[in-house]
Amino acid sequence: MDQTALKTTASQLFSGDKGLLAMDESTPSCNRRFAALGIPQTEEARRAWRELIVTTPGLAKSISGAILFDETIRQSTTGGTPFINVLEDAGIIPGIKVDLGAKDLAGFPGETITEGLDGLRERFAEYARMGARFAKWRAVISLGEGLPTTGCLDANANALALYAALAQEAGLVPIVEPEVLMDGDESLETCRAVTERVLHIVFDHLHRQRVLMEGMILKPNMVAPGLACPVQASVEAVAEATVASLRRSVPAAVPGIAFLSGGQSDQLASERLNAMSRLISGPGAATPWGVSFSYGRALQRQALETWRGDPSKVSAAQQALHHRADCNRAARRGDYSAAMETA
Repeated sequence: MDQTALKTTASQLFSGDKGLLAMDESTPSCNRRFAALGIPQTEEARRAWRELIVTTPGLAKSISGAILFDETIRQSTTGGTPFINVLEDAGIIPGIKVDLGAKDLAGFPGETITEGLDGLRERFAEYARMGARFAKWRAVISLGEGLPTTGCLDANANALALYAALAQEAGLVPIVEPEVLMDGDESLETCRAVTERVLHIVFDHLHRQRVLMEGMILKPNMVAPGLACPVQASVEAVAEATVASLRRSVPAAVPGIAFLSGGQSDQLASERLNAMSRLISGPGAATPWGVSFSYGRALQRQALETWRGDPSKVSAAQQALHHRADCNRAARRGDYSAAMETA
């Protein structure tokens, strides 16, 4: 393990006021989004969409790294340039999603385990040769009556830690993503307590597997009430609960925290990140790690709806993506405002 290289990459991913672009949707997920907008569900359509993203002018001003899918990292522009080279030439660090998705956890109804450890060392070696410098693995934690169970949390935390250790062995910075799904009627306090419990268990397993804290990035959910909760918290309350949970759970050695958008609207994801950025930069409120974004749909939604598979709309779609990235770059500085949405 080259600790210096891992620390350098992690630092570069958190440089300035930039964030990460999660363009790592699996083929079935991408096809579902295409189908909803009347876009052909073909490999060529997916390639064209991803070319639109990676060739967006000026994207590197707001984006430090892009998380790719296995199909994407092997694709090229119409001119024959591999996407990974386009990103590198623009100054964006290429990364790769390596988990194979969440499957039912045997013996634990309603809970899942993320698969993909078999053969991962060999896949990491290939991705490293291709030019990937960081990776991502997502664990899915469901809430409900009696959920999550300790068995589910331990199983997913162990998988995350084994993945992270293998990533660092291969020279890739691991993004560790334990996502607590908040789509029920759980209160803000319930989601806060579960998030803290999840993070404590995850970092316990990371320590056991000797993962270098300075050479990893945490990608957690924000702490918010469930989508069906009758009492929705303010942007400020979500920011306060999230930062408080992270202070209690995340080691100071971790260089940065890049939030997932978790189905939030584009604007709400920016507003909440902005509130957290202001909170941790206030007098006496500094944290040992920075906060940033690692958004997928919250960055791409408007661009995809603008494009809809129409080659004549590529420029307009790229402008939409650039604008959304700029909004989140401002949110990372604590300078975002709703007025930016109509600028």
